[in-house]
Amino acid sequence: MRLPANSKFKAESIGGTISLQCATKSARAGKQGGTRKMHQIVRAETLHGAHLHHEHHWEWSWAPMAISFGVLLLLPVAFALKFVYQLQLPAIIAAGVGTPLVLAGISKWIYEGATQHSAISNVSPVGVGVFIIGEILIFLGLFASYWTLRLSVSAEAVWPPAGTPHLNLVLPLVMTAILVASSLTYHVAEERLDHDRKGAFLFWLTLSIALGATFLACTAYEYTHLFEEGFLPATNQFSAAFYSLTGFHGSHVLVGLASFVAIFLGMVFGRVHRNLVKVAGIYWHFVDIVWFFVASQVYFW
Repeated sequence: MRLPANSKFKAESIGGTISLQCATKSARAGKQGGTRKMHQIVRAETLHGAHLHHEHHWEWSWAPMAISFGVLLLLPVAFALKFVYQLQLPAIIAAGVGTPLVLAGISKWIYEGATQHSAISNVSPVGVGVFIIGEILIFLGLFASYWTLRLSVSAEAVWPPAGTPHLNLVLPLVMTAILVASSLTYHVAEERLDHDRKGAFLFWLTLSIALGATFLACTAYEYTHLFEEGFLPATNQFSAAFYSLTGFHGSHVLVGLASFVAIFLGMVFGRVHRNLVKVAGIYWHFVDIVWFFVASQVYFW
């Protein structure tokens, strides 16, 4: 059966229209898929760029370099100029430059950690453990020097050596109680933060800061009286060990207080990293434990 010519033309027209519609839909689908894929690529690049910006921010922070140069000027340079070469003015200049560098670097570094957005939600405790191990090794070096000095003294010799005033044995006990209390108050503060009680967290954190500052005030009080009696780091071997151990521990207390203040300011302004709160707590408890060894060895042995 033959179809009329006009019927054949209509069939071809309908088929062409259907083919055109299918091609149009296919093109639209391809365009939508390409657009969706492009959006995914742009979003991935944006996230990657943000991550790179975050890493760039930490890599180019000047805080670690400032702390390193400050510690270099404070400890070996100023100490050697004063007590080895007897150059008082250069020692004062080195300490005057090193102290602001250390304080500025610590403040900047803690501020960045407390206020900057971090792309990492959970930080592995391995880094904190490695840091604590490094600190333990430094303290062990100081204790080893003191033990070598102490055990090398004969039974007939007088210890502490001549020129050492009578140390107040009540003050280190009070300072020990203050540090233990500060560890307890900070532990309570962490528990309050875990329950999202920010007001209570600030209260207990403030109490911890006050106790830590009191400990440093006791150290300053003791140093002042010892200096007035002429007991200086260069007086004898015991004085060098005494000021090295207590002073190095006091510097750690100062760093812990700086981290507490940074956490307090971050909480007041509505932005604080809980990881920093936990790390500061671990560090503070470590400083507390070290003080037991410092006090027992220096004051009571």
